[in-house]
Amino acid sequence: MSIPKILLTGRPGVGKTTVIIKVVEGFRGRAGGFYTEEIRRRNIREGFRIKTLDGRDGILAHVNRPGPFRVGRYGVDVEAFDGIAIPSLERALERKELIIIDEIGKMELFSRRFRSLIPRILASEKKILGVIHQKTDPFTRRIRQLPAVEILSVTEINRNSLRSLILEKLG
Repeated sequence: MSIPKILLTGRPGVGKTTVIIKVVEGFRGRAGGFYTEEIRRRNIREGFRIKTLDGRDGILAHVNRPGPFRVGRYGVDVEAFDGIAIPSLERALERKELIIIDEIGKMELFSRRFRSLIPRILASEKKILGVIHQKTDPFTRRIRQLPAVEILSVTEINRNSLRSLILEKLG
């Protein structure tokens, strides 16, 4: 039986990160890696925070962040990402059973270290649960085409049932 390498996709706000958090809560083994959450003020999204499963966090992107790395109105802090997310993924690759990657998307792909680490993680003997951006580019297209990777689309209809399906696949 092959090692599960599951990547979720779906439109923004559909609940991909929520599915990941619920799976991590129900997973009986040791998980490591990171997820992202929105930063909101007065119900307006102003950015995204990185949170690692080992308790570190920082700002991934924010409307008030200047600089050359931008996705829409958000300035991306590649240095913060490299300092928080990359070490959490490296530790997970060394010591954990399940690696969480939320997400393989435009903001994260500004990081050269992330781009070089993702193929190593996907080639590993580790279980993986992540998110991959819905829109493809050459990098994400190659990942999607890997035979070991299973892509699951998250929708309003299936998002509440995916937790048990994914936990079953992860064993």
